[in-house]
Amino acid sequence: MRSLTRRGALGVGAGAAAAVGLAGCGTLGSGGLGSSDGSGKGHSGGPTKALEPRAKPIGDGSTSFTGAQPKQPSKPVPLEAGQTPPQFVIFSWDGAGEVGNGLFPRFLDLAKQYGASMTFFLSGLYLLPESKKRLYNPPNNARGASDIGYLTDEHVKATLTNVRRAWLEGHEIGTHFNGHFCSGYGTVANWTPQQWRSEIDQAKSFVKEWRTNTGWTDLPALPFDYDKELVGGRTPCLLGQDNLLPTARSLGWRYDASSPGGRQVWPVKRNGVWDYPLQAVPFPGHSFEVLSMDYNMLANQSVNSTNAPAYNYPGWRTQAAQAYISGFQRAYESNRAPFFIGNHFEHWNGGIYMDAVEQAFKHIAQLKEKGEDVRLVSFKQFTDWIDVQKPEVLAQLRTLDVGQAPSGGWKSFLAASPTASSTATGDAA
Repeated sequence: MRSLTRRGALGVGAGAAAAVGLAGCGTLGSGGLGSSDGSGKGHSGGPTKALEPRAKPIGDGSTSFTGAQPKQPSKPVPLEAGQTPPQFVIFSWDGAGEVGNGLFPRFLDLAKQYGASMTFFLSGLYLLPESKKRLYNPPNNARGASDIGYLTDEHVKATLTNVRRAWLEGHEIGTHFNGHFCSGYGTVANWTPQQWRSEIDQAKSFVKEWRTNTGWTDLPALPFDYDKELVGGRTPCLLGQDNLLPTARSLGWRYDASSPGGRQVWPVKRNGVWDYPLQAVPFPGHSFEVLSMDYNMLANQSVNSTNAPAYNYPGWRTQAAQAYISGFQRAYESNRAPFFIGNHFEHWNGGIYMDAVEQAFKHIAQLKEKGEDVRLVSFKQFTDWIDVQKPEVLAQLRTLDVGQAPSGGWKSFLAASPTASSTATGDAA
């Protein structure tokens, strides 16, 4: 698609074929927009040195052990009989690089304002200088090849700054892998479990060895042990999950967020790993639904253009925001299934999708501030919660379809203790 440049072909999404429900990723190359340098300077909420934990360097000092992650929710507990489930909402970001457009710190500031956590799926290549690109050996592709651009040195530094800040402020750092190959012979759709292992090992190495690869000694270490921090990811263009899952399970990953076309129901495990798909949500003005990701809004509005005529922007911005809000409201008022939203740090179509997700975020966060049991968390934090729930309770929750409220209300719906069965594990084939 012409205007999407280095991201390649895109995965299939929700709705009828004519809906163009695609699930892609944007371009985080070296030519970012906007006046911010992305360093986080001038933005509120950056962690101060005095408040940071003492670090124990790991390896070459690119990462460090600093103890338990700050700003985490209380230890989760199982639902009690008759209790209404919380409404979980997970905002996630693919790529998670800062290219000078100020979007990474913008959403860190927003999350801090409302006491929310998010998941940032970091592309490993965003910490590898282009001068060292031949260190990357992608499966079925030429050494150093990538369908996303390598970042400039300044943007690698800005990404390090914002990833560091994100973790210290309670957010999760997952992975979006590396080269983002979505089409052709080398597409991730065809990678074997062994090739996924190679890709993951390399993604981790670029995070764990950025100091060696860059030669920079004047920047602080990332404040986490990435071997322990990394427990899930999202594949490029939502492709290749079937062959990824055996590898994810062998690595001890707890979840995967790569599946397209999910429904707003309570999740199950696949191959022993929690499956958190992007979900089909109402698309205002249409009879079909759209996947809960910014690119899918764009694909259904401007098809193959990220710079469509500006007169469309106000209506499209409102439509995208209302799609997210409608998806949230449908779950919140019915089965309380967790709501998953995917995003990219991109100024597509004048930045309307960033404005739309901020509008939806504030709508949801304000309910939380009014005392509603709405929880804006990371995928890891949600996994902590669902892992302590009783299998029979989860099985009961899975009997509720999209938009289906429990008959008789929550007190009676979860008052009984259904007999645990094979379906209670939630493990799908």
